[in-house]
Amino acid sequence: MSATFEVYEDRSGKYRWRLVHDNGNIIADSGEGYATKQKATQGIESVKQNAPEADVVETDS
Repeated sequence: MSATFEVYEDRSGKYRWRLVHDNGNIIADSGEGYATKQKATQGIESVKQNAPEADVVETDS
């Protein structure tokens, strides 16, 4: 799999990130806006460091 993290500014002036596969599909996103681009980048680094081998669990809704 080949994917790229993108950092962008939303309509309200907040920064967000998304992980985009080479085929254009969005795999994941920040789910929240950050006040600065630096904070959005720190969010990306947190995902990279804290979940490289995260377990997958099924839950009942």
